[in-house]
Amino acid sequence: MADWGWIPAASEAGEERVEDVLLLVSEVVTNACLHAGGPEEFVLRRGREGVRVEVADASSEPPRPRAPRSPALPGGHGLMVLDRLAGAWGYEVRGPGAGGKVVWLEVSLPSRP
Repeated sequence: MADWGWIPAASEAGEERVEDVLLLVSEVVTNACLHAGGPEEFVLRRGREGVRVEVADASSEPPRPRAPRSPALPGGHGLMVLDRLAGAWGYEVRGPGAGGKVVWLEVSLPSRP
């Protein structure tokens, strides 16, 4: 992210955007570890609009939100975090022979002062 000019951030909003990306990466990798046997591949792509994160795993089960519960309780909030912080997110089933899925998310560029 430093090579792409995201770090050091040029503004407080930019710093928050970088922290959002780091938290989102942690969430999707943790979800792959807890629910899908661990990540098989991690990809971070820079685009004109922002960054795209992709985490592949061997499970074809789609991400499923847990039943609503108190935010004070630990765990079970990962997809809510994705909903709130990512500009977009979803999953795609991997092609024949690969098996599993790729969970992806996109975060827009930090604003410049």
